[in-house]
Amino acid sequence: MKLDNVIAVRKDKTIYRDGDAMLKVFNPECPKHGILNEALNQARVELTGLNIPKVREVITIDGKWTIVSDFIEGETLTALSLKYPEKQEEYMNLFVDLQIEVLSHKCQLLGRLKDKMHAKISASDFPATVRYDLHTTLESMPKHLKLCHGDFNPSNIIITPDGTPYIIDWAHATQGNASADAARTYLVFCLAGKTDIAKQYLDLFCKKTDTALQYVQKWMPIVAASQSVKGNEKEREFLASWVNVVDYT
Repeated sequence: MKLDNVIAVRKDKTIYRDGDAMLKVFNPECPKHGILNEALNQARVELTGLNIPKVREVITIDGKWTIVSDFIEGETLTALSLKYPEKQEEYMNLFVDLQIEVLSHKCQLLGRLKDKMHAKISASDFPATVRYDLHTTLESMPKHLKLCHGDFNPSNIIITPDGTPYIIDWAHATQGNASADAARTYLVFCLAGKTDIAKQYLDLFCKKTDTALQYVQKWMPIVAASQSVKGNEKEREFLASWVNVVDYT
């Protein structure tokens, strides 16, 4: 395995290409159980038949845990949108259609989204009364078992030279409610300062899935609270503002 072709550097890992393989090399402080769970999630999602990179092996390189999977040649939907801004509407339709395709599947071996959210809300810094309200609201939401990506955004979609879309980064995959996954995507756009695109996305998602906008919005405080346990101070402040939203008009 060669580590001389860096694709991307993140705060907890470095990603390399070695021929037709991609190596995701994690920093030593990353917990082993989280890395193994990510590889297991990806392997489980492979069973759905969706276009995703296949896990080849999990190894250690110089003492660092590494996930080796297929390298997908192509450009991200984010890069394509910047290169061809006139195709924004086309790309957004593709993006939403891909998310709907993901949500049409079930993957019963994955963990439950509600369980994950309950745990993260409990670990958040919000006052006990706020956490109680969030737990109560979350528990009252419909219990679905759809395949949820957990971080569905254009940078996790790769379009190959022949136009085939692949979905990457399944570290946060769970079974849960489609509207919770949509709320997460909406907040990702907002965190990036893309509020206009966020609105365009959510309107299109609701239209294509015949989902009431208000229903997705009910998930916003719950999703924001569960995401607030990570990220920088500015992101936590933004997410906290969503948690404080009590009602929608």
